[in-house]
Amino acid sequence: MKSRNWVRFFLSTLLIGGVSSGIIGFVLKWAEYKDLFINFEIIEILSILFWLFGVGLIFSVISQMGFFAYLTIHRFGLGIFKSVKLWNIAQVILIMFVLFDLVYFRYQLFANEADSLLPYFGIAIYVFLVGLILAFFKRKDTNKEAFIPALFFMIVVTTIEWFPALRVNEENWLLLMLVPIQICNAYQLLMLPKFTNSK
Repeated sequence: MKSRNWVRFFLSTLLIGGVSSGIIGFVLKWAEYKDLFINFEIIEILSILFWLFGVGLIFSVISQMGFFAYLTIHRFGLGIFKSVKLWNIAQVILIMFVLFDLVYFRYQLFANEADSLLPYFGIAIYVFLVGLILAFFKRKDTNKEAFIPALFFMIVVTTIEWFPALRVNEENWLLLMLVPIQICNAYQLLMLPKFTNSK
């Protein structure tokens, strides 16, 4: 990729992270913020938006670090396993392990004695479904060999990037960090070939 295209790729991902965090932040706390819009308190709205946008820039940088780290790990994985099939099997095992962790370890750390395990499946199912959808799109755009790496990136790498919010386990922060990271990761996954091939 040419340096000019890399800068465009970086800045566009940065912008997407900021904008998506601004939107998600207002949606998550709409009950708290709606009076600001009703009363047309522009200064207060802009200050909150500025803060959310800044947080989104941080999420975007985390997403981009994870993306380029995965590109490196993917090359190492292919080199170590000497076979796309074996590397894909290893990735599938890691995907299952991470999804299991999202349910079991969160339940162990944060559930009360009377809590059911079932609600903890929700977030893992959501992460899996988003990963599955993006992997299908990636496969359609490139080839069938891209499916497992895309699924791995959208589940395993996203979860690693999301870890600071997972440790806090506060619902609004979980979603405020997760959704922009997923959007940034999806954008990078689908758009990288276009930036790589553009002149």
